Amino acid sequence: MATYNKRGFKAPKEKEEKLDNNFIEDVNVDAKDSTTAKAFDALDQTASKTEDFVAKNQKYILGFLGAIALVTIGYLLFQKFVAGPKEQDAADDLFVAQQNFQKAVDGTTAQDSLFNLVLKGAEGKQGAIEIANQYSGTDAGNIANYYAGIAYLNTGKYTEAIDYLEKFSSKDVMLGSIAKGAIGDAYAQKNQPQKALEYYVKAAEMNPNELTTPRYLLKAGQTAYALGNKTDALKYFTQIKEKYETTPEAATIDALIGMAQ
Repeated sequence: MATYNKRGFKAPKEKEEKLDNNFIEDVNVDAKDSTTAKAFDALDQTASKTEDFVAKNQKYILGFLGAIALVTIGYLLFQKFVAGPKEQDAADDLFVAQQNFQKAVDGTTAQDSLFNLVLKGAEGKQGAIEIANQYSGTDAGNIANYYAGIAYLNTGKYTEAIDYLEKFSSKDVMLGSIAKGAIGDAYAQKNQPQKALEYYVKAAEMNPNELTTPRYLLKAGQTAYALGNKTDALKYFTQIKEKYETTPEAATIDALIGMAQ
């Protein structure tokens, strides 16, 4: 993350405004009867009032501008001396958790053990839980929320999974959708199908793509059907048929549409 250190702050000098005398001299109006003249008079009065206000409140205005400068400098110092080092420390600890997470996702054996290492840490490094809590506000802390949420989901701790996944945010096309869908999975495991359906729909509507969208449309349709809502189930199944017909989810979609009709 790039950081900046601004040494001192000098307010830029205001440019002197030069009146276009030729333009003013070309205006020839009757001060008593002309609407134009009245408009100029009103502008003069407004300018005069503004000057009076600035003169009377100069101390407060300068104080306000000084406060803005201090906030800006404070932010830059925070980025350089606090956020930057925290981000690096968090990334160092997260590396081991990330490796164990990948092994757990890719593997077929000892997954629970690996997910527990993700949560609690290994090789002298902190786990995703401590990283997420200690380095909140950093990129590493944010992704640690995702690792912790998925690890909890896969070890049967669904309430904790929801808590950490709710804290995670991402602009990635697929990762944000997967996190929302995982919250839906957690609610489904907690036997709360209505909440599960809510998150499956959110996941399907977030960043439409050929991988996650049909996956969560299918889950949304199946959950809606289980809830007895055939109309919504048919809607979700039909979207897969019409927009994602080449995806694996579309392989049996005709049969599901037939059930929902």
